[in-house]
Amino acid sequence: MIYDVVIVGGGAAGLCAAVKLKQLNPLLSVVVIERQQRVGKKLLITGNGRCNITNKNITLDRYHGDDKRFAEYALSTYTNRTAEDFFADIGVVFTYEKDGKAYPYSLQASSVLDALRFAAEHAEVEFLTSLKAEDFSFDGNIYTLDADMGKVKSRFLIIATGLYSGGEKLGCDGEFLRVMKQKGYPVVKTTPAIVQLKCAGDIPRSLKGIKVNAKVTLLCDKRAVKSDFGEVLFCDYGLSGPPIMQLSRDTSRQNGKFNISLDIMPEYSKDRLLEILVHRRIKLCEAPIEEFFTGMLNKRVGQCILKLCGHKLSESVSSLNGDALSALADKIKSFEFEVTGNTGFINSQVTAGGLSTVSFVNKTMMSNRHKNLFCIGEILDIDGDCGGFNLQWAWSSAFCAAEYISSVTGGMV
Repeated sequence: MIYDVVIVGGGAAGLCAAVKLKQLNPLLSVVVIERQQRVGKKLLITGNGRCNITNKNITLDRYHGDDKRFAEYALSTYTNRTAEDFFADIGVVFTYEKDGKAYPYSLQASSVLDALRFAAEHAEVEFLTSLKAEDFSFDGNIYTLDADMGKVKSRFLIIATGLYSGGEKLGCDGEFLRVMKQKGYPVVKTTPAIVQLKCAGDIPRSLKGIKVNAKVTLLCDKRAVKSDFGEVLFCDYGLSGPPIMQLSRDTSRQNGKFNISLDIMPEYSKDRLLEILVHRRIKLCEAPIEEFFTGMLNKRVGQCILKLCGHKLSESVSSLNGDALSALADKIKSFEFEVTGNTGFINSQVTAGGLSTVSFVNKTMMSNRHKNLFCIGEILDIDGDCGGFNLQWAWSSAFCAAEYISSVTGGMV
């Protein structure tokens, strides 16, 4: 059998493309090739299991790549509202949070996967699972996909395999990036993005499990690069939490010495904070210094800051002079950690880099080297910030390919 469309990869982009193709042209024969036993395993863990499905604030400055303008047409043509309408048609209702993040109303990633899978099955999309695609050839009209258990032929080929994020346990080994590179497609260096950061020293380990709300600034060679705000989690290896993961991308893709600076009382200026500390010193002068931050900071964090500023916890608050209080205020406003690396692709939410977009047409995602071959989603050198931006890229790029294929196959049976 020669299928009309073969989609390699049963993740977010691949499933979306399959459903959209059948919505636009029910006569198309569409098959999804997935190396795992079930499709959509990676989708199940997005948004901490809640599936941050898109964002109300989709703008190009939230995306990255050697030429992020490549994504502009797809993202501006197939917006978050397009995604909302598409998912409403297959039964998924959106809810938006104040920061613009969108989730399924069920707050279950499994419901998004089930809706995509049920819609595909109802439209008679075929699934071939536990089948690893290894290579392809093209004779000018028909693609032959070589898999570990046979060959599959089609008129159109969509590559939606993703890259390395999640690791082999989710079927993400970047194998098809190697295949495309062997066929002459240029590749942009790949690194983990939206990932936890490893830090030097024992302080993160000593504070393991504690969360603080902080303004987080990424420093490169002591120069501020980017900042974000949110909940930071201390871990045995370093730091995690949304703002850490948001800023992690640059640590792998720029040269220099990186540090993370936490302002754990960002609502207060240094001068106002110093006033508060002076007042506390007066009111708590008879208390042991280990209790100086009680009621103000997490107890362990406060005691850690005292130690870092050279104080013994056996001292009295009365021992704190003006210079000591100023040093404490400085540490609260800039609690700094040296970045030594990240926790790797297996823990990253997305891969930066991938297939260079110079080989693809931005309005269709079709290759300019192979007619009727398309690449969508993470395998391309486009990645977004944390907050639903990468799933929106999966939907938008899938819509581009599906719309084009439908437009040229109106009468195909």
